[in-house]
Amino acid sequence: MIVPGGSYNQIMERDSERVAITLAAHAFQVFVVRYPVVEHKDYQAAKRALAQAGDYLTTHAAELGLDPERLGILGFSAGGQLAAAYSNQPDTKVKFAGLGYPVIRPLIDQRMGVTTEDVTKLVTPQTPPTFIWGSIKDDLTPYLDHIAPYVQALAANQVPFELHEFSTGGHGLALANYYTGIVNGDRTDDHMARWLPLFLEWLQQLAG
Repeated sequence: MIVPGGSYNQIMERDSERVAITLAAHAFQVFVVRYPVVEHKDYQAAKRALAQAGDYLTTHAAELGLDPERLGILGFSAGGQLAAAYSNQPDTKVKFAGLGYPVIRPLIDQRMGVTTEDVTKLVTPQTPPTFIWGSIKDDLTPYLDHIAPYVQALAANQVPFELHEFSTGGHGLALANYYTGIVNGDRTDDHMARWLPLFLEWLQQLAG
């Protein structure tokens, strides 16, 4: 499941179909979760949308040709916050989570116009393995305010994780390559674009 960002005010194209098509080219079955935004934005409603998507995919796994034991979630920015929250629910259906430059703590709620939560407080030893990446140059979700506290919570609960905090790039780069850059103001970064092959390698390690 892919959960795009957009500050709860839009669904970012750079984080959705283009990422889905890229992952499909790597033999993944991909579903983009569209949650309530703009005048309908509501954090709890967005969390329910993810839970409903997870329930649907597991309930209909056979007809969709899915292996419910390999269901994962990949979220970007605000979508990373939702992905983290859903992966920490006791009844979550996902077995791994990928979080790209995620909003973790409710420090920018006023800017987004929605009341969220500090998802670091949701982490338990049952949280699924998590892959996180961001940029030290990200001034929207600074490392020390967002990724660092979440990683500390994962480590404290002995949850397997992999972290890549790139020295270049920034917030909202999606794949950070030409394919997402053409719908993202030509914003690309070859170094930060390495998150995808690193993520795929990490998944191979999880699969054994």
